[in-house]
Amino acid sequence: MWQLIVLFVAGAYVGWSVGANDAGDCIGTSVGSGLLSYRRAIVLVALFVVIGALLQGKNVMETVGKGIVTVELPAAAIFAAMFSAGLFVTLATFFKLPVSTSQAIVGGVVGVGLAAGADVNLSKLVTIAEVWVICPFLTGILAFVFYHGLAFLLRRLRRPRLWDHALEVLLILSACYVSFSLGANDVGNSVGPIANLGVSPTWLLLLGGVSLAVGALTFGRRVTETVGGGIVRLDPLSAVCAQASAAVAVHFFSILGIPVSTTQAIVGAVVGVGLVKGMRAIKGQRVAGIVVGWIGTPTTSGLVAFGVYKLILFVM
Repeated sequence: MWQLIVLFVAGAYVGWSVGANDAGDCIGTSVGSGLLSYRRAIVLVALFVVIGALLQGKNVMETVGKGIVTVELPAAAIFAAMFSAGLFVTLATFFKLPVSTSQAIVGGVVGVGLAAGADVNLSKLVTIAEVWVICPFLTGILAFVFYHGLAFLLRRLRRPRLWDHALEVLLILSACYVSFSLGANDVGNSVGPIANLGVSPTWLLLLGGVSLAVGALTFGRRVTETVGGGIVRLDPLSAVCAQASAAVAVHFFSILGIPVSTTQAIVGAVVGVGLVKGMRAIKGQRVAGIVVGWIGTPTTSGLVAFGVYKLILFVM
């Protein structure tokens, strides 16, 4: 029983760290555009993250829990994977780095799987990795297309006040949608490793969703600042298109049960709308740093999880 309690606490911690880091993915563009205040936006994130987790979080949870490592892992291995991923994401959030929480937990699960001598589903792992590569390019293209299409429609609104009101409504709706998609995808990253222990999926989804919401409310401002203005200066139209593109992509992959990075989705979308203004508008050095973090995240998390599990076995 005590092992289950420890794992629940670890799952809540991972959910908190995911929410703290990925809150910026949901509202960074809204806050950065100046159309939504941080406080107003973060409340929307907390609400819709929980809704997304409860309604559509099961598919990714099953993939993380049963689809990567094909055998049931011992409790110590599950703890090592979750602790390592949570710690890595917490450190990244402290330094205002939007990292891929999906990559962190997948890397952690693979690391403990190898340490435990368990079979790793390489075909599933390759599919996930391919999606990680495709996703930012997909959202970048979507955002570029959405920007031109929406700009064309809004130009037909002759009255400036109507234009501003339409953008505000669209910005709020897109922020809610990307928060919903975050809950649908990332709740599986926070509680997926516990899914094999016979616990009710509904309770796990609720635990993960609430933990994500608490993380966003308590520690989400740091990464929000990076996404909102650290890559490219955003106007309200750009913010709407970036958020909508990321939400569509993440929601799509959530339905397929593939743990995808909300961070990669929103950064790709922000770069896509930035290209509308030309390459000079994009802060290339910042983007390069984020990409390096994406490459290092699964490897680092996997190695740490491998080492933590071996240390637990040695001590026990």
